Amino acid sequence: MKQNHQPELINPELLPPRLRWQELFALLPPWPEQTYVKRGRNPLNRNALLKACIYQRLTGRRFLTDLCMHLEESPYILAAVGFDQYKPAPSVERFSSFLSDTEYTHFLWIFIDLVQQLFDEGAITATHVGFDSCPVPSWVKENNLKTGIHQSRFDKTKPPRGDPEARLGVRIHYPGAKKKKVTYFWGYRHHMLADLEAELPLWSFTEPCDIAETKLAVPLLEAPLITFGVKYSTVCGDAEYDSEHILRYIQDTLQAKAYVAVNPAHIADHNGFRRNGDKVFCPGDLQMYRKGKMTIKGITYIQYCCPFFNGPRPCELICPVDHPKFTKQKGCNYLWRSTDNPRDHIPYGTEEFKTHYNRRTAVERVFSRLLSISLQQPAVRGLRSIRNHCIISDIAVLLVALAAHRHGYRDKARYVKTLVPNIFSQNNRWF
Repeated sequence: MKQNHQPELINPELLPPRLRWQELFALLPPWPEQTYVKRGRNPLNRNALLKACIYQRLTGRRFLTDLCMHLEESPYILAAVGFDQYKPAPSVERFSSFLSDTEYTHFLWIFIDLVQQLFDEGAITATHVGFDSCPVPSWVKENNLKTGIHQSRFDKTKPPRGDPEARLGVRIHYPGAKKKKVTYFWGYRHHMLADLEAELPLWSFTEPCDIAETKLAVPLLEAPLITFGVKYSTVCGDAEYDSEHILRYIQDTLQAKAYVAVNPAHIADHNGFRRNGDKVFCPGDLQMYRKGKMTIKGITYIQYCCPFFNGPRPCELICPVDHPKFTKQKGCNYLWRSTDNPRDHIPYGTEEFKTHYNRRTAVERVFSRLLSISLQQPAVRGLRSIRNHCIISDIAVLLVALAAHRHGYRDKARYVKTLVPNIFSQNNRWF
């Protein structure tokens, strides 16, 4: 027998919030095709699950419980993300399974599609790029200093039970001039290459804290080069990326200019030694003896030694400056590097270097927007879940930027949390 339904008092299509969010989600690329195995519960719409997760980030809801409760109380939002508004919202377990069981590559294809569309819109040029990383603490009790763990809280040989894939990381904070505060945490790091003019991510990796930034710098530059065929002009980075293989890759392979801050640990300390042509003089102004060549990690050095212990000796065995190495070892040693140093091609201290290096702060502003949508507050654990959590945050930032460019709000592309609820509502064409 056919049942009669009472007409709706308010048509859901006339609800402005639903229309505004649907306008945003209409630009989201479709979920990659996937063959589901017909076992267990019926699969949910992956597009709808992703839209719900993006909505969660853009509205500042950290926990999946808060998202599910909000969807239950707001059927118009449930419909806006693609679910049936007359049926219950998906449970917390379904969202948790979506984040933990879904392959990272599915999110990556959507990320790539959005970046390519932004290239087509002219929003991204990738002429000036920079990289940096951001800590992502894991949601474990060891990171909560109020818990009663007094021993081996930060023992790197004992990962937390709640997240065995997390690794020990370090955060350095500068509360004031000449003040440094070091704190430890268990978790991961989100490594990013960003367009410094558009202030948008180009590529990202999320790895445990024991993976150094120097290992991921070249892959970060290679991935957009292969995927989008970009041509870099300048590459900026802080002192963490002052590594010879990174600088050589930028200068020789990419044919770009590197504006990377010098690491004090890599500055040669001459300590009174001076060179004159092919001769080297020690702090006592004696010409040192050339002993030979040596190659360390592909870098060739010419070794110079104290003349008192090598070659023709002076008449007196007394060091003119009473150097401590004269009595503790066989005099001084000096290594003159003969292999070309890529740092010699970086104009440190010039106005050119300062101008380009100051652009690197754009990466920090990108991370600031990601932090505002809970990048550092994951409600999931495990490497795969954290990777999916981080790339969804990147997708949310790119989606807002694409919506702003498509609808004439190019100057509002960075308004991550306010574009949809505030900017879109000011234009009557959205209703």
